[in-house]
Amino acid sequence: MSRILLAKMGLDCHDTGIVIVAELLRNAGHDVIYLGLHNDAKAVVRAAAQEDPDAIGVSFLSGQHMTQMRLLLEAMRREGLAMPVFCGGVIPRDDADALRAQGVADVFFPGTLGPAIVDRIGRLARRTEGV
Repeated sequence: MSRILLAKMGLDCHDTGIVIVAELLRNAGHDVIYLGLHNDAKAVVRAAAQEDPDAIGVSFLSGQHMTQMRLLLEAMRREGLAMPVFCGGVIPRDDADALRAQGVADVFFPGTLGPAIVDRIGRLARRTEGV
């Protein structure tokens, strides 16, 4: 299966949702690397360069999703990293188009069911497997 890198960025300290997503993905056979809380873009990019994931996921509850995702995608471009990036958590639906315009591959909203999360992340990760 795929390698998925998950992280919390910024000052957000609520990680229940991303821990559940990590467990769902592991139970589906994915190799999950969870960086934990309080990461910045440099830390996520450094981990991605070392771990070579098929996709990167970031979870937000803090309202920092627009800024933090922009910083992450810019840092990835500077380092020449090209893998799908998705985000989820408490993200207003009105921000989804702007996030996708920045380069976010998928956005997960509150209430997305586990099987849908696993399926969509699996499809994103398969885009880069074997590349």
